[in-house]
Order: sequence, then structure tokens, then C-alpha cells
Amino acid sequence: AVFSPDGARILTTSNCGASKLWSASSGQCLRTLDGHDAWVRCAVFSPDGAQVATASDDGTAKLWSADSGACLRTLGGHSHFLRSASFSPDGAQVVTASDDGTAKLWSADSGECLNTLSGHRGSVVSAVSSPPPAASFQGALCRATEF
Repeated sequence: AVFSPDGARILTTSNCGASKLWSASSGQCLRTLDGHDAWVRCAVFSPDGAQVATASDDGTAKLWSADSGACLRTLGGHSHFLRSASFSPDGAQVVTASDDGTAKLWSADSGECLNTLSGHRGSVVSAVSSPPPAASFQGALCRATEF
């Protein structure tokens, strides 16, 4: 589980295709982010906490409103499981990592694939962005890869 940037919410993932947002103070489930067709391997908050990105074994990433729980867009284009997702430090882009051997860079605003990073001989199991100096840690939860 991971805290939101402001510490008020907790984000969890599961093998049922959903993620949940919880109140850190009350423990109450605030939202269920349900829309993947397989295990959600990774979920991250955007730097401002307004959005959540999820990465799933269904081969897609989804961007969600952390306030309403609405799915804002689906990022499709990988040909295999997704292992991780991460927002850029400014929240404008999302990078995903996949068992198809690629990482993809996406516009968080439009959902357009901006670039495909290929060259690994195997699965790409992690893709993260570095925060600018003196920035706070970006909340992320990614399930460990099992071999």
C-alpha cells in the first residue's frame, strides 16, 4: 500500500482487477477503481495527488480521477502484461513497463503514446521517473515480480 502525496489517502491493488482508495484517518474505502480485466500490478499517485495510474496484466494502464474514481483514459498498445507505471515529476507524462520488452511514454492529458523505448531482450519490469531535487517522494505501489 502507498500513501497519497498529502498523506490523507492510501492506495491498494489486488489480483481482482481493481484498486482501492482508502481514508488514512478512518480506514473507510473512498473509491474502488474497477475496470481492468486482470491483476493490477502497480498503482501510483500523480505528484499532485489528483490522478492515479494503474498498470495491469490485461496489457493496459488506466488513468483515474482520485476524487471521483472515474476512469479518465486507457493507455493501450503493449502486447503483454504491464509491470509498472510512473508519472513524470510534473505529472504531464506517464511511463509504463511491460513484459513485451518495451517501455512506453504517454501524454497524461491526451493518452497519446509519445515514444516506445525498446531494446531489452526480456521483460521491462520497472519504469520510474526521478523527482526534481528537493521534491517530495511520489507515492507508488508495485507488486513484486514473481519468477
